[in-house]
Amino acid sequence: MYAKLETRTFLAMLVGVSLAFVLLMKPFFGPIFWAVAIALIFHPVQQLLVRKLGERPNLIAFITLIICMVIVVIPVLVLVTSLIAEGVGLYQRIQSGEIRPGEYVDQVNRAFPAIQAFLAPFDISFEELRDRVVSLFVGGSQFLAKQALGVGQNTFQFFLGLALMVYLAFFLLRDGSKLVELLIKALPLGDERERLLFAKFAEVTRATVKGNLLIAIIQGALGGLIFWVLGIKGALLWGVVMAIVSLLPAVGAALVWVPAAIYLAAIGDMVEATILTIFGVVVIGLADNLLRPVLVGRDTKLPDYMVLLSTLGGIVMFGVNGFVMGPLVAALFMAFWGIFIREFGEESHRQSSVTVPNRQDEDSA
Repeated sequence: MYAKLETRTFLAMLVGVSLAFVLLMKPFFGPIFWAVAIALIFHPVQQLLVRKLGERPNLIAFITLIICMVIVVIPVLVLVTSLIAEGVGLYQRIQSGEIRPGEYVDQVNRAFPAIQAFLAPFDISFEELRDRVVSLFVGGSQFLAKQALGVGQNTFQFFLGLALMVYLAFFLLRDGSKLVELLIKALPLGDERERLLFAKFAEVTRATVKGNLLIAIIQGALGGLIFWVLGIKGALLWGVVMAIVSLLPAVGAALVWVPAAIYLAAIGDMVEATILTIFGVVVIGLADNLLRPVLVGRDTKLPDYMVLLSTLGGIVMFGVNGFVMGPLVAALFMAFWGIFIREFGEESHRQSSVTVPNRQDEDSA
């Protein structure tokens, strides 16, 4: 009796201390999560270096981290800095009156008067739509301006998070396999189940990060390129915006290029509007429709609708981290239920087939 009390007390304290540790780490969730993602994504590179250089864990982890910095971290920092600078410039031009979003919307209304008839059944007036579009346009540029101010004011916090991510990534690259084995020993789920779940975690994280980011980069680059070719101002800004909204399945970059094509048609630039529409549908659209199921759906083994719903839900709950967290939670959900059905569902079916008497046996009796 006393031994059971000791065990329960220990388990209760273990749970309490673990929850306290999780709460302690909550402010650093972003750096920790992306350090884990970096370690998983660059694990194949690390293994290649092991085959080339032998077992030299510190050197190999350092070289892998340098490769990651050159390929991912530094370009992302440059891109984010450029985006914020472009956004600040856009906000300043709006404030000075150089750019007037309301006039652009009015031009579309004059060119396409049927818009008001289309909106009427939905009880939406054009003035209301105009105000929403203007507030969205101004709010987006204001958000980027605030982000620039926030980065300037919280420079120390930003670089602390970046340094923590790089620091953790080094140790995860070096000791990741040992940590996984330690967790397998500690978790009371059975080694086979735990290895399956860890493999699914790594598989989905690699697929969503590599797949979604690659799709976003491709669509953003294509969108920025066609904007630049057509002479649309702020091609870099709109390319980055298209890359960001490309993280949303189904809609993605169309949120940017469709309004741009409508505006070009409204001001009489029909050739440019036609080129942008064809390029958006055929090139940008197909890049998403062809690559996302291949890069994300195939590797995660998730249906397309599950990828869409989990990505949207993840972004709502976790912000920018949600485009990985959403599909990851969905994949683990399906993995857990797959284990349950395989182990307990089949066992229950066998037991029912044994206990339920055969109809012919009843008749013969």
